[in-house]
Amino acid sequence: MIYSMTGYGVAAKEFPYGALNVELRSVNHRYLDIQFRMPEELRSIEPGLREALSARLTRGKIECRVSFSVVSGAARTPELNDELLQQVIALDTSVRIVFPAAESLKVSDILRWPGMLGSDALPVEELKSESVALLNAVLEEFTAARAREGEKLKDMLLERATAMEQRVADVMPRMPGAVAAFQEKLTARLREAMASSDDERIRQEIALFANKIDVDEELTRLTTHIGELRRILKKGGAVGKRLDFLMQELNREANTLGSKSVDIEVTKIAMDLKLLIEQMREQIQNIE
Repeated sequence: MIYSMTGYGVAAKEFPYGALNVELRSVNHRYLDIQFRMPEELRSIEPGLREALSARLTRGKIECRVSFSVVSGAARTPELNDELLQQVIALDTSVRIVFPAAESLKVSDILRWPGMLGSDALPVEELKSESVALLNAVLEEFTAARAREGEKLKDMLLERATAMEQRVADVMPRMPGAVAAFQEKLTARLREAMASSDDERIRQEIALFANKIDVDEELTRLTTHIGELRRILKKGGAVGKRLDFLMQELNREANTLGSKSVDIEVTKIAMDLKLLIEQMREQIQNIE
């Protein structure tokens, strides 16, 4: 499969005390860049989510949003946060050592301390495993969306490849006539040069002629590169970087073909090839 780097997926799970939501969205990027948006209380679950994403994705700017909304009036059994309680007691003792006249904390003060009651804090351990499970579910939807978009990109690239093959094929039958026409012009120039016995100019014109007419190598490489494009698309996987490099090679050959052209139609074909290559290059930026 060919995968687009553009995708979206979301999943949610409800609990008696609230709802957990995991959302993924991505755009094209040269490398894999994962960013998280989540409450600070859930920040400890980030490493597990990052590991799951890194195992499935290779390129793209990924934004993962994790949110938890508490159900209004949800009933949960209050539980003391023992670790936090010991910390508060230690702080209270330390303060009264420095300020002996200070009053000790009352029970009501301790119970109102942020996070002291279990009902005040998110159930992080429970949500940790649930968030990874939700993320895996989101990844299925997310990957399917990227695959559908990738198939559209693949079809477009194959369509452009076929158009390029046709344009390359159009060049070949034109070459004999183009060479003959250029040869006539060259002959006239040589006759003019020979009339003045300008041997240096004769050598220059012959060198120019030899350089101008030889486009067989460019046509062969263009055909080879297009064949490689089809092979890569057929193989699938994370091929974006390879395709991007291949576009550079195709563009180089199209430029050389245009610069060596001795025929206006061949020049137009070279321009058509460059346009098709640029259209493909723009879309390849979205391929993983």
